[in-house]
Amino acid sequence: MSVVGEIKIDGLKKIKSGKVREMFLYEDMLLIVTTDRISAFDYILPSLIPYKGAILNKISNFWFSYLEAVIKNHLLETDFNKFPDIFKKYEDILKDRSVLVKKANIYPIECVVRGYITGSGWEEYKKSGAIGDITLPEGLKLCEKLPEPLFTPTTKADVGHDMLLTLQEAKNRFGSEIILFLQNKSIELYARAADFALEKGIIIADTKFEFGEIDGDIILVDEVLTPDSSRFWPLEDYKEGYQQKSYDKQYVRDYLLSTDWDRNSLPPELPEDVVQMTSRRYITAYEKLTGKKF
Repeated sequence: MSVVGEIKIDGLKKIKSGKVREMFLYEDMLLIVTTDRISAFDYILPSLIPYKGAILNKISNFWFSYLEAVIKNHLLETDFNKFPDIFKKYEDILKDRSVLVKKANIYPIECVVRGYITGSGWEEYKKSGAIGDITLPEGLKLCEKLPEPLFTPTTKADVGHDMLLTLQEAKNRFGSEIILFLQNKSIELYARAADFALEKGIIIADTKFEFGEIDGDIILVDEVLTPDSSRFWPLEDYKEGYQQKSYDKQYVRDYLLSTDWDRNSLPPELPEDVVQMTSRRYITAYEKLTGKKF
């Protein structure tokens, strides 16, 4: 399988190039291609991670299918062999890492759900005893399971940091009815997925969902419960009060924090051993969740 960092398809308009995904307009559909790029601290790193795009795509498709009982999604076709002929000459770069999806009006909000207190949530809790406008019990430990999953939405920034929104701020922007729907669905999706993953030996500490609207129906879009959009911890190694081992890109963040990179300039290349270890962690997450060999 080729390592893919950038996609060009003759005759198709590229309408978006995100940190990891490329999006093309095809007739009344979108082609979404997941590259092997990896980002950290709001930068796209110069190193590519072998197999990462295919793994993320397969994990997302797995969850879209599993969670369809909770909410409809944007998928139209996931099998490259059933793609229109225009894509066939691009098999080397599209197979396993691309999907055809419905066009939807995307809500510009990241629907973050936290089941454990870590990351930016932990930093805010240490300062204020709360995350956003949600006051938490005193005495929580790092990476401790929260009494119940929290919905802590953020803005959706194309460049730079997403900013935390209070529930009231989100309601003011999008309307109470929509935000309550997104909150309830996000927590239901997280709880269903977290229970499933726990049986497979993985703790989903937190994640983020994105939603869109088609003809008045709200659907699940983008990626779902991947190691890029979630924190995956090995259950067998979990111990509250400590930083956790992970199957996600926290390994890359930790490496970068160990260097002298100032996080205000172009990031460095990753050493080969970090690249290979990151790739293996993504593969392990896929295999543990789906029970399939990659």
